[in-house]
Amino acid sequence: MERMRPILVTGGAGFIGSEFVRQWIAEEASAVVNLDKLTYAGNLDSLASIAADPRHVFVQGDIGDSAVVRSILETHRPRAIVNFAAESHVDRSIDGPAAFVETNVVGTFRLLDAARQYWTALPEEERHGFRFLHVSTDEVYGSLGPEGAFTESTPYAPNSPYSASKASSDHFVRAYRHTYGLPTLTTNCSNNYGPFQFPEKLIPLMILNCLAGKPLPVYGDGGQIRDWLFVADHCRAIREVLARGRLGEVYNIGGGCERKNLDVVRTICRTVDAVRPGLAHVPCESLVTFVKDRPGHDRRYAIDFSKINHELGWSPRETFDTGIERTVRWYLDNSPWIERVQSGGYRQERLGLGE
Repeated sequence: MERMRPILVTGGAGFIGSEFVRQWIAEEASAVVNLDKLTYAGNLDSLASIAADPRHVFVQGDIGDSAVVRSILETHRPRAIVNFAAESHVDRSIDGPAAFVETNVVGTFRLLDAARQYWTALPEEERHGFRFLHVSTDEVYGSLGPEGAFTESTPYAPNSPYSASKASSDHFVRAYRHTYGLPTLTTNCSNNYGPFQFPEKLIPLMILNCLAGKPLPVYGDGGQIRDWLFVADHCRAIREVLARGRLGEVYNIGGGCERKNLDVVRTICRTVDAVRPGLAHVPCESLVTFVKDRPGHDRRYAIDFSKINHELGWSPRETFDTGIERTVRWYLDNSPWIERVQSGGYRQERLGLGE
């Protein structure tokens, strides 16, 4: 019997992508070809646990480099592409939007076009089984009022350069499905958190600042609301969509954990206080510092994930409190990873001022 063909994962050294790759190697039978550019947010240390596994093949490269992508497709003949590769931080998109257009829009287009050419040339049986799964964000939908939640039919209304670039990539995926018949799937997720997240994002930044006794900067009044999703739950959902999702469909993935940013910070403070009671600055909540809000800051996101729940039987396993405790303990136990990832250009400085 022919060995099961691998899948191609792009951006698999990043936060969500590396969780997906580690989870795939642990729980699936086939191999993974992992294409990552290794920007500041991509880190091979996040893949150390599977570095010696022959089913994980790493290739350093850019999704916008069509020659590299074509070479991978011809050499490894993957049965699916899962596209995590993206510039993903809203504050960085405010300071430098061009990189977001180049990777998220142009890069996704080039990846799609290489995939289309590859898929078109496959034998009929392989063409039938091929999938292109595009991982996106709830930020493409814009901002919600105090009630309601984003559904798969919510009109797009992106408010930052980051979300505009992801919205554009989503539209290209849809267009390639409807124009060329490429067998695509799209997922739009809420805010992820968990181990291995680059420390510019809210939760790891607050954990590390708590440990160091540094100020905990909270934008505006801290009343912005996000729906938080533990990264392992997210990756399980993507695997379900890849395996059983209906072609051409969009699936929203949420954690069912709406929290105000200030409440998230307070939960982190209480957790760090409990896990590290000997810190000189306990209670850590005394470090909270309100700072000027960032431009165009959306007030509230919330995901209605009833479609993926009803069609594919997925729901999150982790509550916010258990997920935060797991995350805090991971950062406490993995200082070498933190030191190595911070050895680049990021030093927990304020981003997103638009200067």
